[in-house]
Formats: sequence, structure tokens, C-alpha cells
Amino acid sequence: MENLFVKGLIVGFCLAAPVGPIAVICVQRTVSHSRFAGFVSGLGAAAADALYGTLAAFGVSVISSFLLDHRMIFQRAGGAILCVLGVRLLLIRPSQGKNENDRGLSADFFSTLVLTLTNPMTFIAFVAIFATLGVGAVRGHSVLTAELVAGVFLGSALWFSFLVGLVSLLRGHFGYRALVTINRVTGVFVIGVGVFYLFILRARNEPSPEMLRERIEALEHRLPLASPTALPAPGSP
Repeated sequence: MENLFVKGLIVGFCLAAPVGPIAVICVQRTVSHSRFAGFVSGLGAAAADALYGTLAAFGVSVISSFLLDHRMIFQRAGGAILCVLGVRLLLIRPSQGKNENDRGLSADFFSTLVLTLTNPMTFIAFVAIFATLGVGAVRGHSVLTAELVAGVFLGSALWFSFLVGLVSLLRGHFGYRALVTINRVTGVFVIGVGVFYLFILRARNEPSPEMLRERIEALEHRLPLASPTALPAPGSP
């Protein structure tokens, strides 16, 4: 039987790897605060990826319809949060002590969790990639779904761990002025992405919810759904 954990690992890593606002925020928190702050921030994004991966694996039609119908609201909410974070980065002074206990790690985790969840297109990406890889035999089988989702979470977490670990190796070479510059550059970038989400990326430039729903349904039909008889019996090789 196909190794769903390995496929989930690949999907999670590949979807997390593109450099975007979440990766930039993880880098900034690693440099300005601590490696642990950056790692926890990456775990927040990985948890959101795992949640969307779960929805895609189960093919939850009610939730997918809700995400598609309200995706512009999610997008603008994410844009507003990014703008607030960006302004905050422009205004705050980095900690010279770099004590990982001087920040709320729960805030680091939930901020990236919420930001990742405000991009419902991640859900569509999971459906498309699962169909392309031929990921099946999961719906109605919670154990197999857990195996797949665990792979997605670990793959995403591995990417952010690699990114944070690489940045932390260079962290000791940054002086206070460099930290200020990093904060400001990150702030400008995050604000720019937030403005793009708020004012530039409009619904008219994207497929309608009906078109997206049809595409999802077409992709879901490509997923090989296993019947109970298709699964190996307990104890079989």
C-alpha cells in the first residue's frame, strides 16, 4: 500500500517552501528574538497547513463551500493583520538581550496560524496536489487520514525548522543596527503584501466560487477512494 505519510511529508514541505510573508516573519523573529521564537512561529503555519490538509483529505464539501464563498473576506482579514504586523515591526525596537523568554510564544504561534488560515487557496492547493499524487484510500478511514496529515504537518515543520536553523547560524553576526534594518525591511515587505491582499487582489481577477467549486469537484473525482474491501486485513503484509 502506498506510503501516505511520505506523500504527506512531500506535500507539506513543498507547500511551505515558497518564500512569503510567513517565512519572512519567521526569519525576522529568529534574528530579532530567538531561534525558538522563529521555530514556534513556523509550527503555527505548519498546524494551519495540517488543518487544510485534513479538510482536503476528507473532502468536506460544506466547509470547502464556506471557504470559497468567503475567501475574499478571509483574504482581506489576512491583509489587515499583515498591515498591523508590518507597522508594529516598523515601530518597535529589537531586543538587544535576545532573550527568548521576553516574548509571548503563544502569540508567535497563533499569529502565523491565523495568517496561514486566512488564505483559503491553500485548501485548493492541497486538493490539487493530492489528486496529482494520486493520494487516496483516506476518506472514511481516520487512521490513514491521520497518517497523511501527520506527514503534511511534519513536512511543513521540517521546512520552517531548516529555515530557522539556517538563519540562527548567522544570527550572532547581526549588530543592533542590522536588527533595526531587518525589522524595517520586514515591516515594509509585510505591509506591501497586506496592501496587495486588501486593495490589489480583487475578486474579479479570480475565478468565481462556482468555477472553483467545479474544479475542486473535478479534482476530488480523480482521488481514488478506497472501499473497506480495498484495505488490507489486519495483520496482512
